[in-house]
Amino acid sequence: MALLQIDNLTVQFETATGWFKAVDGVSISVEKAEVLAIVGESGSGKSVAMLAVMGLLPWTAKITADRMLFEGRDIQNISATERRALIGKDIAMIFQEPVASLNPCFTVGFQIEEVLRVHLRLDKKARRARAIDLFCQVGLPNPEERLNSFPHQMSGGQCQRVMIAIAIACSPKLLIADEPTTALDVTIQKQILDLIMDLQAKNGMGLIMITHDMGVVAETADRVVVQYKGKKMEEADVLSLFENPRSNYTKALLAALPENATGDRLTTVSDFFDGNPEPAPSAGTNGVNA
Repeated sequence: MALLQIDNLTVQFETATGWFKAVDGVSISVEKAEVLAIVGESGSGKSVAMLAVMGLLPWTAKITADRMLFEGRDIQNISATERRALIGKDIAMIFQEPVASLNPCFTVGFQIEEVLRVHLRLDKKARRARAIDLFCQVGLPNPEERLNSFPHQMSGGQCQRVMIAIAIACSPKLLIADEPTTALDVTIQKQILDLIMDLQAKNGMGLIMITHDMGVVAETADRVVVQYKGKKMEEADVLSLFENPRSNYTKALLAALPENATGDRLTTVSDFFDGNPEPAPSAGTNGVNA
């Protein structure tokens, strides 16, 4: 049984010109201890699909799915109380903008201890000890002092580490990482990715990595889902995706990688992809010479 099973997920938002489908019939599954990458350009519906799973979309969103199961349990129709008990404990998420996701009015220590109080019912002394241990796990220096810091007193990389500590505080079974290295410099990006993968391997979590960076996909994923305009273009294990992509859109993404450049000009997605996501009969295997 899959850890997470989603069939035919659709998310729509009402606009002045009618309903807009941000996610259009997407089906995904994640196994225990598996790393699934969801890749695609901005606006492809990656984050919206996962926010629908978390129950964090506004009431204006219209969400439908044939199935949305977590460990065989229907999470589409659970009560608000049941969802609050599940989200943050068994399913956790690292959000894209750590500084914006942390509450500026409270110390980071208060925010991580609040999670431990609500979900694990730990007393004050146990919460503080667990918070210090978590800050040590994510590599924050001087963890006892750092508990008293506000988000604005920390760097972007440090705030991201706090977000990771909050996400893993209750040892979740499924961790969703939404562009976890956005707005970080290259050195910090590498550290954050290594940290997430180390924690995933140590805790045996299922991990969904949302990204538009094919390098991150190659480095971290077991299996990959490619999305475009809210639809799933293809799904494959990571080696098959890079060696033999099936959809034109995936070929276009790979063709646009700097290492696949030919001549003096980098290939762009628009050079290779005409908007038709279906495979071309004469397409090559690596997307460059198709």
